[in-house]
Amino acid sequence: MSRRTGSWRRLHPAVRVVIVIVVLAVVVNIALSLLDSSTRGADETAPRSSSLSTGREGLAAYAELLRRNARGTEAQRGDVTDTALSPADALVVLDPVGFARDETRAVRRFVEGGGRLVAGGAGVTGLLAAMLADPPAWSAAGVRHARPVGGAREVSGLDSVRTAGEGSWSEPGDTAPVLGDGSRVLATAATVGRGRVVALADPSPLQNRLLGTADNAGFGLAAAGDGRTVVFAEGAHGYGEASGLGAIPGRWQAALVGLTLAALLGVVAAGRRLGPPEDTARPLPPPRREYVDAVAVSLARTNQPAEALGPLQAAARARLARRAGLAPTASEPQLRTAAARLGWSAAETDALFAPVRTAVDVMAAGSALAHANEGEGGTQP
Repeated sequence: MSRRTGSWRRLHPAVRVVIVIVVLAVVVNIALSLLDSSTRGADETAPRSSSLSTGREGLAAYAELLRRNARGTEAQRGDVTDTALSPADALVVLDPVGFARDETRAVRRFVEGGGRLVAGGAGVTGLLAAMLADPPAWSAAGVRHARPVGGAREVSGLDSVRTAGEGSWSEPGDTAPVLGDGSRVLATAATVGRGRVVALADPSPLQNRLLGTADNAGFGLAAAGDGRTVVFAEGAHGYGEASGLGAIPGRWQAALVGLTLAALLGVVAAGRRLGPPEDTARPLPPPRREYVDAVAVSLARTNQPAEALGPLQAAARARLARRAGLAPTASEPQLRTAAARLGWSAAETDALFAPVRTAVDVMAAGSALAHANEGEGGTQP
């Protein structure tokens, strides 16, 4: 047994149970924290143009870029509502897979009140139609390398923006082109009410795969505006309001609770119940004297002392014969003569042959055997 194991076993059982429960609680808490962070944080398998995606087409790098440049960021789960937005924010809606009519109206009120909208991809045409009487028309023809068009502040100081060539605006409508290649337009901008709309036909310049190329990062910072908290509409990518533990399916939650209770019951069942402490030493067999006393009681209950003591008398006679140099089949007279020569008393000699009837006879037989053993070094029969 190692020293560490021995120290553990010397602890009181109640203390051991408490320690195990505390350790189990810590492990469960860490596991739940990891699970919570996994349902909240970035994920390589998250949808395209999601700030929670670390994949090639995600926006996790863009969100990190904003934070490193003193811009707050927020992943807005669930529907976009009036209470979820502030006119001081910038809302990013790129490649949405679904946008409800109520959300569209909420975004329009947000922009008209002074908010900034960065919308992009073929899926935002409906949202832009709610913002503008004549929205830009999307085309699958791409713009690989775009340069600033005009002097809009969203492209001030930029040289070029590189894309994956996945779309363009064939007609700008009521918006003004800000990025293009001379024949096609990549990005446009327009003022709506007190707010601003930046429409990006191809969101790839802001995605993880291309954010670090050309002036893409500079365009991303300028498009979000100065000093604004940037809100990413993750509900448009299928993320509901539930997060953390709330995102765990109900059956999984029930299973987790069941496993935790089973583990706690197992700890309690394995531990020793509260009560006397464990024995400090290993229990040993009873002393030989107690064994002899127990055998004597068992023999006494037979009420046949002659039969019980017969083997003892025979052993004493055999010892006497060996000591006197006689044959094992020596006769009684020969044994009596040898006993007398060796200094035995008459009572001890008679105890070798007379039937045992009383306690005195038993004591005499025992004394005779002890006398015979003395001659052989005290060995037992």
